[in-house]
Amino acid sequence: MSYLSLEKFCTCTQTYQRHSLDIDPYPWEPESHQAIARLFEHIIDPIIDYFGKDNFQLTYGFCSVDLKKYLEKGRNQTCCKVDQHCAHELNRKGNPICSRPGAAADFYIADIASSQLVKWIIDFIPFDSLYYYGDDRPVHVSYGSQHKRAGWDMQKGYPRKLRI
Repeated sequence: MSYLSLEKFCTCTQTYQRHSLDIDPYPWEPESHQAIARLFEHIIDPIIDYFGKDNFQLTYGFCSVDLKKYLEKGRNQTCCKVDQHCAHELNRKGNPICSRPGAAADFYIADIASSQLVKWIIDFIPFDSLYYYGDDRPVHVSYGSQHKRAGWDMQKGYPRKLRI
């Protein structure tokens, strides 16, 4: 059993909170549910085990088709084609929204610089992709079948390869 509920994972964004009456936040595809369960098992739960549930702060979990529409209307920069927040959801044409299988979460650990969290993840977690935005910002971590272990420093607004 995971520390996080599917509800928390799907409703944590500020955009959802502002438009909750108009957004179905949950995954429709069975493969999305499976990918989220694997993300919890291999990424989220081990991080919470180590750093503590009270310190774990989720900022962005699953991006449903409805949430994606609202994010695209606003100033939010999303890259749903590769960031794995949409998991295995399909667009109107029946094609995957994200070209990369898996699921992703953005989070930080209270009172810990994100660079320390990144180092711990690199040392102990079998991630797919990791985005580091700075010490006072959440990190993005995904888990998928590719197991790329690709780390990106996003501090300057464009990706630079992290040395792993």
